[in-house]
Parts: sequence; structure tokens; C-alpha cells
Amino acid sequence: MFRVFGAKRRLQFALGLGAIVMAVVACAPAPPPNIGSCGLGAFADDASAIESILTAEGAFVAQKNIDALMNLWAADAVVTDAGHTPANTADDRRWRGSDAIYQRYTYRVFPNAPADVPQKTFDIAISGDTAIITGTTRIGDEVSPGGDLWTVRRQSGCWLIQSLTYNREP
Repeated sequence: MFRVFGAKRRLQFALGLGAIVMAVVACAPAPPPNIGSCGLGAFADDASAIESILTAEGAFVAQKNIDALMNLWAADAVVTDAGHTPANTADDRRWRGSDAIYQRYTYRVFPNAPADVPQKTFDIAISGDTAIITGTTRIGDEVSPGGDLWTVRRQSGCWLIQSLTYNREP
């Protein structure tokens, strides 16, 4: 009789513990939304996933879709305006972290955003979970060869923008 009671108590304890674990899991924050390349679809290779992020960034700027844009960026990302003086970093303007990048898009980029997506070409160099991308942007007759330098990193299986430095051409 004592063994049966012990088995019942162990079963009750296990069920109670299971209920507590389920309650904690239910209260835990939701997993991150589809972020970076993971929110844009499935890709045959890393280079395609990385190019899709940068292409999407331009499209989301034209759409002024701030939520979609922010899903492309790592939380600790940095944007730098090199001010057309790449050798002089003292005059650079930087936006660090999600809040600053959000403000940059909202107040600096969107008011002057093109209505259509400018054509870009990318030179992608992947090393492990990091890629360095040099971008050439064409807006109308203006061509900025190598004017953009992007860094993207793979985090939790998704490629996210880690940094952008633009206005690099003298």
C-alpha cells in the first residue's frame, strides 16, 4: 500500500511540475519575428539570402515600411554616414542600435526616399557567419561605385544587417 501511495504522489508531483513548466513557457516572450533573411523566404545559398536582405532594404525604404526594415537589422547594428571623406572618420555621423536606426529611417531617410527601388549591384565576400558587401547604387543618372559598405552576420540561422557605412566615395 505504501508503494502505491508513493507512486501516486510521484505521479501527482510530476503532473504538477509539468503544469508549472507549461505555465512558465506560456509566459515566456515569443520567439523573435521572422527576421533578416529568415523573414524573406528560403534561399539556395548564403549569397542569395544576403543579396535579398539588401534588395529588401531598398524596397522597404521606398515603401516606407519601418517594421519590415527594422526586422532586417541586428539589435546592436550601426549605420555610419562617412560624409564623402572616407579617410577622415572624425566627421562621420553614426546611429547605434535599433532605436537610433529607427529614428534615422523615420526622420532622415523617409522624407527623401525614392518612390522606386534604385538599382544596386553587390560584391559579396562571405567568411563563416560574417559577410562584407560593397554596394554600388544607381539613382537616376547618379552612380555611387562602392559607395556603400555593409556587414551582415548570421544569428540563429538568419542573416541580419550588422552595419552600413555609406557616402564612402570622395
